[in-house]
Amino acid sequence: MNIQFPPFLQKGDKVVIVSPSSKIDKQFLKGAKKRIESWGVKVVMGKHAGGSSGRYAGTISQRLKDLQDAMDDPKVKAILSSRGGYGAVHLIDKIDFTAFREYPKWLLGFSDITALHNLFQKNGYASLHSLMARHLAVEPEDDPCTNYLKDILFGNLPSYTCEKHKLNKQGSTQGVLRGGNMAVAYGLRGTPYDIPAEGTVLFIEDVSERPHAIERMMYNLKLGGVLEKLSGLIVGQFTEYEEDCSLGKELYAALADLVKEYDYPVCFNFPVGHVTHNLPLINGAKVEFTVGKKNVELKFIC
Repeated sequence: MNIQFPPFLQKGDKVVIVSPSSKIDKQFLKGAKKRIESWGVKVVMGKHAGGSSGRYAGTISQRLKDLQDAMDDPKVKAILSSRGGYGAVHLIDKIDFTAFREYPKWLLGFSDITALHNLFQKNGYASLHSLMARHLAVEPEDDPCTNYLKDILFGNLPSYTCEKHKLNKQGSTQGVLRGGNMAVAYGLRGTPYDIPAEGTVLFIEDVSERPHAIERMMYNLKLGGVLEKLSGLIVGQFTEYEEDCSLGKELYAALADLVKEYDYPVCFNFPVGHVTHNLPLINGAKVEFTVGKKNVELKFIC
């Protein structure tokens, strides 16, 4: 399937902030609105963006309506998910793309928003795995990831160069960049919203998952024939977990063992995940991925 890029933003365009998953502190919403408006666009809040229903930012119907309204609005050019957490999976089989197809727009977010990225790609649209409201509210003006996000939204696609890692597997490849949060993507395996393996440069990250749980998910990808079909693998940041020593080795080393038989490039410690240096990645973009002796390069070739 050919993945379509939504139109890039221009000054004066409309951006909507919605909360499709967990609830968020309203101060972060205000800060994110102020930061995005400094880019010369108009920002409006979804009706329930600051709402609360248990752990969620509203009931399923409220969160769905906010997202659907933003997708249907012909004037909206980008939709920022305020945060992840949990809850996007409630929405993905209820969203209608009829109006969106007439006026495609960028979806922004990461973590639990991986479920929506998978949905958008299933429907043929690229989306932006990117920082969210808290980052926009608290990081300084010169924050590099915020500036990369702005650049991408306005059509200036970056190339990323990252440090080498001792476990990297060298090589160069082209493919379609897909991925996100490992547990969220794992929860969609065997559904229509699964990530297709063929020709994919897969990137993965997670937070608060114990190493043996990550390894178990990775074995699922191996035994399910996914890993052997990939064009490349980008292992991002796995953070906020207790090193339980159950694997007898570090997590990256365990993952390296699982992919050593494949001949595509693999990099470790890529800056994507639940960390401040969380590079925006275009889900559905064609990329050139090179793991060299000295560094790692990722270039968007659309």
